[in-house]
Amino acid sequence: MSDGERRPFHRPTLRPPEALDAAADGVDPLDVADAAHRTAQLVVGRGRDSGDPLITDRLVNLVSEVGLATVAQMWADRPARTLPGALWRLYLLHEWVLRQPEEVGRLFTLGRSHTEVWSAVAGVAEPPDPQALRRLTEEILTGVFDGDLGLALERASAFCHVAAVGLAEPGPGEIPGEQVRRAARMRDTADDLQACARLWRRGSLH
Repeated sequence: MSDGERRPFHRPTLRPPEALDAAADGVDPLDVADAAHRTAQLVVGRGRDSGDPLITDRLVNLVSEVGLATVAQMWADRPARTLPGALWRLYLLHEWVLRQPEEVGRLFTLGRSHTEVWSAVAGVAEPPDPQALRRLTEEILTGVFDGDLGLALERASAFCHVAAVGLAEPGPGEIPGEQVRRAARMRDTADDLQACARLWRRGSLH
């Protein structure tokens, strides 16, 4: 090749070693991340643009339709303060209420007396029985697709704050150290969802 036929220079794409390993296995993590954000935007956009209660109901019950493993595969690995990360946490909260209603009710009973403001924001019914908690998380998810998404995220954050306080009060037979770690993780989730609400209102939640 002569000097006059030199190919244009392309800056190489810098990727972390783990990304190169994944790409070698036929999976490009950058493509996976892009797909996660695009599907999250499509799901939320579909719900908010339709105005159809049947579509909203299907999206609220997405886990029932496609399975928790599928939702996790789409969104669980994304950072907490992103749209797919927030959706994953909202669906996971709803599944927690559906699968362990008695535990969640006990935690809310323990936590609500110390978190009156958070309880009010979340909208926890009195008493926080399984049916009331299920309606609460359904209302939160409905707000994502047909309502104020920022408020839905704030209510979910408050939900987690109340649960975190309840987790900090270990019950009979529970290991205190593990309960403290669970409470800390729940507080982190509450903070992340609150941050997502702020990002959404700034138009920066992607």
